[in-house]
Amino acid sequence: MALKATILKAQLSISDMDNHVYQDCSLTIAQHPSETEQRVMVRLLAYALNFQERLEFTKGLCDDDEPEIWVKNYSDEIEVWIELGLPEEKRLKKASNRAKQVVLYTYGENTQTPWWQKNQSKLAGFSNLSIFSLPYDATSQLAKMATRSMTLTVTVQDGEIWFSDEHHSVHFSVTQLQ
Repeated sequence: MALKATILKAQLSISDMDNHVYQDCSLTIAQHPSETEQRVMVRLLAYALNFQERLEFTKGLCDDDEPEIWVKNYSDEIEVWIELGLPEEKRLKKASNRAKQVVLYTYGENTQTPWWQKNQSKLAGFSNLSIFSLPYDATSQLAKMATRSMTLTVTVQDGEIWFSDEHHSVHFSVTQLQ
């Protein structure tokens, strides 16, 4: 019998002063059985950093043809494709051909730099692709905040990010690679 996803609930308060986004969201997140807490929290962070109307989580790990998060317009065209991790160049090429804008958040311990060195020249040709590197220490601390019911606050100001819950607070910056 296949394992079922774990359902997580998050009350997410976003204050992004850099982009003038102030939003409170009630989110339901399905955590795939193979998905780590770190990855779930990176998904929530990506959601907060890209918040706009029609932003939604997809089937994610359950569907190879979908990103983690996307924005589709009323004509069902993909406006924004948000990817996580260290995907193959082929996947990012597909995303760049299907969406107007592609955003990738890389994370992981001692894996981002070798991945970037290997793929930098190939990915430079994708003009609609933005790549951001998340510090491993920060994403590890975010993982400690993952619970079945979360109340989270994300504040962005001058490129600095504060991510907190009732017991923890993490302060970090994201590095743009492309």
